[in-house]
Amino acid sequence: MLFLAKYFRCDDFKAFCEDGRHTWHTDQSLNFRPRTVWLGHPEKREQRYPRNVINNQKYNFFTFLPGVLFNQFKYFFNLYFLLLACSQFVNELRLGALYTYWVPLGFVLIITIVREAVEEMRCFLRDKEVNSQIYSKLSTRGTVKVKSSGIQVGDLIIVEKTFFPDFYHKGSCFLRTDQLDGETDWKLRLPVACTQRLPTAADLLQIRSFVYAEEPNIDIHNFIGTFTREDGDPPVSESLSIENTLWASTVIASGTVVGVVIYTGKELRSVMNTSNPRHKIGLIDLEVNCLTKILFGALVVVSLVMVALQHFAGRWYLQIFRFLLLFSNIVPISLRVNLDMGKMVFSWMIKKDSKIPGTVVRASTIPEQLGRISYLLTDKTGTLTQNEMVFRRLHLGTVAYGMDSMDEVQSHVFSAYTQSQNGENASLYPPHDLQASRAPGASKVRKTISSRVHEAVKAIALVHNVTPVYESNGVTDQAEAEQHYEDTCRVYQASSPDEVSLVQWTESVGLTLVGRDQSSMQLRTPSGQILNFTILQAFPFTYESKRMGIIVRDESTGEITFYLKGADVVMAGIVQYNDWLEEECGNMAREGLRVLVVAKKSLTVEQYQDFEARYVQAKLSVHDRSLKVATVIESLEMEMELLCLTGVEDQLQADVRPTLEILRNAGIKVWMLTGDKLETATCTAKNAHLVTRNQDIHVFRPVTTRSEAHLELNAFRRKHDCALVISGDSLEVCLKYYEYEFMELACQCPAIVCCRCAPTQKAQIVRLLQERTGKLTCAVGDGGNDVSMIQEADCGVGVEGKEGKQASLAADFSITQFKHLGRLLMVHGRNSYKRSAALSQFVIHRSLCISTMQGHILSFFFSVPHRYSTIYTMFPVFSLVLDKDVKSEVAMLYPELYKDLLKGRPLSFKTFLIWVLISIYQGKRILWLFYPMVRNKLHSVSNSVELNINNFHFFFQGRPLSFKTFLIWVLISIYQAELLSLACYIASLVFLHEFIEEIFLIVTSCYLMNLTHVNKWNPPSYSKLTS
Repeated sequence: MLFLAKYFRCDDFKAFCEDGRHTWHTDQSLNFRPRTVWLGHPEKREQRYPRNVINNQKYNFFTFLPGVLFNQFKYFFNLYFLLLACSQFVNELRLGALYTYWVPLGFVLIITIVREAVEEMRCFLRDKEVNSQIYSKLSTRGTVKVKSSGIQVGDLIIVEKTFFPDFYHKGSCFLRTDQLDGETDWKLRLPVACTQRLPTAADLLQIRSFVYAEEPNIDIHNFIGTFTREDGDPPVSESLSIENTLWASTVIASGTVVGVVIYTGKELRSVMNTSNPRHKIGLIDLEVNCLTKILFGALVVVSLVMVALQHFAGRWYLQIFRFLLLFSNIVPISLRVNLDMGKMVFSWMIKKDSKIPGTVVRASTIPEQLGRISYLLTDKTGTLTQNEMVFRRLHLGTVAYGMDSMDEVQSHVFSAYTQSQNGENASLYPPHDLQASRAPGASKVRKTISSRVHEAVKAIALVHNVTPVYESNGVTDQAEAEQHYEDTCRVYQASSPDEVSLVQWTESVGLTLVGRDQSSMQLRTPSGQILNFTILQAFPFTYESKRMGIIVRDESTGEITFYLKGADVVMAGIVQYNDWLEEECGNMAREGLRVLVVAKKSLTVEQYQDFEARYVQAKLSVHDRSLKVATVIESLEMEMELLCLTGVEDQLQADVRPTLEILRNAGIKVWMLTGDKLETATCTAKNAHLVTRNQDIHVFRPVTTRSEAHLELNAFRRKHDCALVISGDSLEVCLKYYEYEFMELACQCPAIVCCRCAPTQKAQIVRLLQERTGKLTCAVGDGGNDVSMIQEADCGVGVEGKEGKQASLAADFSITQFKHLGRLLMVHGRNSYKRSAALSQFVIHRSLCISTMQGHILSFFFSVPHRYSTIYTMFPVFSLVLDKDVKSEVAMLYPELYKDLLKGRPLSFKTFLIWVLISIYQGKRILWLFYPMVRNKLHSVSNSVELNINNFHFFFQGRPLSFKTFLIWVLISIYQAELLSLACYIASLVFLHEFIEEIFLIVTSCYLMNLTHVNKWNPPSYSKLTS
């Protein structure tokens, strides 16, 4: 939107909705064009604009079933079983009942279709709720109600305040953008000046005016446009910038605003910064799919060999297909069933873990992915930090004040304002420094500690963009609270949380900010006196300047003072020479504090008037405006008096440091991607120990051209074991010209910090890591700006925090605190992967044993076996989902155990080949031991042969030799599974007695003897950790 009068303008329309996720894919090749939008007249549009609707569904009514089936059968594993089941409709190829083929396949498909249908219905209901939201629109008929989906470009929309009452009496408002850029602080938005003079909002429809806006793009930090009123004399034209806009997915914090809609639908900034959710499939599923292809190749070879043994007699080509069906056990259909059921069990275990309460599994198909993460990409604000700033230190050069000595600062401030001398001047200076402060050489006079503390606190209380807001507390109404500056009703709003922490600290030591608008500021002293200051100029913080300043005039004395605060790297060249600034800044930074340098400069009236003339002239420039403005401001920033250093700490979430230490020891590289400023991100990385104390930090200089990027990359290449800090703009340039070189260097870094990242950049980094390294990635975030990254990663983890549930709803896994991530990966991820690998290989092992016996029988006796193995061997094999090689406490204590999984050793071609050899050996062994009992019956096509073979087969391998657990309750579960399978035998004796011969008594006796034996365990090499 675009700000119009105490109303504002919608460049992008759509108020924030917690459950609404914009997931259109932005095609950058679309031919977007600038536009001219007439206020209140959408019919005058010059081009067609997209509808303002939200659509997060992957399918529609007609594409749902075909789309789901395509996603299932595009993999060879599922396609093979589909063709196998379909072959049973051909009479010449039918080997048994249809249900033995279609029931397992149908079970898997029904579960998948139901899961997708539930998710699609949830998306549909959320989209319907968002698209049906009612808004007020100004029209010639007055104010009318319109649905969100009915809003068009050019409409004048009224947006009501969300939180606080209006407090800026000149049309401004505050905006919260946490769902767009991850920053929870408030942004000030200004109206179009010429519309403020209109009597009512309805008069906007009576004037002839239009907005010229740039083409839609993904840049959420900039906007270029103009507002023109043609019916004026002369016509009025006003430039527009980001300060006049309200993007989609943002919240109005104050006031009632009116805006003209400029962008809708897929042209919204929030939509263009969000990618389509992709269909995720686990890496173990892809590996099993690859093994299935190998097994199918073996199946074809065995079938050809069997036909060759018959010398290709008769209709040999038909026999090949029959043998393919007869040996179909080589590729077990029960593998998919067991894996899917195992994943459901793993997901249930995660949700029921009492040590990570509130954890939700939204993607039950990929829990084993958590056990193979190589790169973790995390947001900062709300994920690693609480976004609550606490003032920790004030440093004056010769003396420093910490949290335990703030009472001394308070006493200095109190004495400065309570001692009286010369009337009004007593409130401004301590009596013993009043004369010195006005002397021409005042800056050279050695001031007392009390005077220096007072000047530092006063500067901190003035140089900021904080605004106090008063609201009703149930006892005092808003108007009365604002009039009397009630402390209990006051709330501070600012564009940065550290600004608020500084103002709250000055309040705690006695100097309170009680009022502010665009042109004035009021401070209250400890004695209750109100100090009035006129704001002559304000220079906001920018990433390029790394500092902010303000010029104020003290109404009681008429003195004009320029206050400035900023990062030490830029302030060191601005303040007067000193020998302690660099050293103390380094010391405070090593403690994880965010350091700001505060300075001041007194101006005469003539000096300010000269500056103002040059400043206004620079702001009117059409070409190189920002450069000319910066040059004029820099003319004041010379030889400033250094007042103090401030140290602010961003409070971390609980146990962030030990969690990051666990992840680092587990071999996981952590990258922090944030939309916050470079200095803030760097301080947080140090404070959270993302960057260890013995590691250097290389700050990538801002680059805009290819040559600059080349030089900076060469400089970075010479660093070793060095963490990298880079901005989003520089990252974009590097990826444009040197994508391969940058990713190669970045992957070698122990840690990466990317600041000022747009949501699409976060997703792009995840995608590049996947493509360049082939490793699994996990993205963690808590805001709407993290949704693209979460959906692009192999595993997306959403944290439910202050920024709502948008990331949590879009994620595969949802947690309540960042510290739960350690247990989610180290315990549940590790167990899920190891169990899935063992289960898949053992199901294949079981089927290969059966196929080995079938091959011998078919080679010599031409018997036709049937499928009974799944029924009689499923439960003991499936009990592998309970296997646990080490206790969860040990897995958390030794995260190095996780590192071994990153190589994929539990499921590899080597382990697969070993299992194949074991299967062939055990199949022959079972057959040789069983052959003397039934050799007289193998010449008949008898179901009892297969039944008895599977009975004996079960006793030898029903209890997997791959168990590594030593826990009593797991052992009990294993024996319970065996007893359950025994119940299947007894049921077979009752209902299939005509097929059961006396041989089953021998087999059952062997089984009972087998139960008394102790399993030959195969403990891991690290089993000593359990002692």
